[in-house]
Amino acid sequence: MSHATHSPDTPQVLAERLKTWGRELGFQQIGITDTDLTDAEPRLRDWLARGYHGEMDYMARHGTKRSRPDELVPGTLSVISARMDYQPESRATLHERLADPAGAFISRYSLGRDYHKVLRRRLQRLADRLAAHIGPFGHRVFVDSAPVMEKPLAEKAGLGWIGKHSNLVNPRAGSWFFLGEIYTDQPLPPDQPMADHCGRCRACLDACPTGAIVAPYQVDGRRCISYLTIELKGAIPEPLRPLIGNRIHGCDDCQLVCPWNRFARLTEETDFLPRHGLDTATLIALFAWDEPTFLARTEGSAIRRLGHERWLRNLAVALGNAPDSPEVRLALETRADHPSPLVREHVVWALAGLACR
Repeated sequence: MSHATHSPDTPQVLAERLKTWGRELGFQQIGITDTDLTDAEPRLRDWLARGYHGEMDYMARHGTKRSRPDELVPGTLSVISARMDYQPESRATLHERLADPAGAFISRYSLGRDYHKVLRRRLQRLADRLAAHIGPFGHRVFVDSAPVMEKPLAEKAGLGWIGKHSNLVNPRAGSWFFLGEIYTDQPLPPDQPMADHCGRCRACLDACPTGAIVAPYQVDGRRCISYLTIELKGAIPEPLRPLIGNRIHGCDDCQLVCPWNRFARLTEETDFLPRHGLDTATLIALFAWDEPTFLARTEGSAIRRLGHERWLRNLAVALGNAPDSPEVRLALETRADHPSPLVREHVVWALAGLACR
């Protein structure tokens, strides 16, 4: 990294400027930490050793670069961590959508524009603003796009604490927010971490549909619906299919029940508002999308990464969990001879389950 030219500001003043600029750019909070993740590193190693990452080989691929920021980006002295709210609708509405078995429930983070693009652009603007103030400086922007331990870094930077469901929780904002980072060679003063305020609460553990939160602060990714519907490439294990319900892309149950989310605020970012009626769409309507329609309506969305084949796989499972009706059976039968063996297998499972009711 190349160091900045001299700035008249003290590191403390510079940190305060960054926080002000961050708010002006639409972030709800900016925090700063050093690069020491020695507490988080053994927890990551243990999680990987247990196989909880499933097929997510990238979680283990980069050695210690994930837990040692200065190995990923040599010269890194500080990490600027940012959060941006994304909750698009009230908790009551969220519960209603999830409770409708004919409706397709999509995790609320993916209803709008791809958050990677939104946050990366804003963080780069924040870095550019700092460069305009102090001169060129070494930095890299990350938004869930490299081996970065974003939640432990955000926790150290005072943005919240990692809850029992493994998401970051802020006492004034809940957990409905995205995280992004700037690794920098600037020696900025670190913020103070928050205390853990989960207490004896176990709402998230009790609410997880598949029992993926196997113990407080431990998530077995192989059972998590977000993993099963997004990361898993092949067939969803049959015992878990009935537990998925109508969730076709991710799962928000642990956030929905978290008592701290009564303090969450609705997003002010229009980019995060639902597109193409995905917040109210029915399973049958989405299952009818051919591949060109899928690609057109998920353009610029995090859902696009899923691909049409796994989109149909997930919808077939959800239709198999829906109330039996001639319309549901007809929808499934239209895909019974789909070219993909993966799609066909899940359609056969769904039709067999409906026939047994």
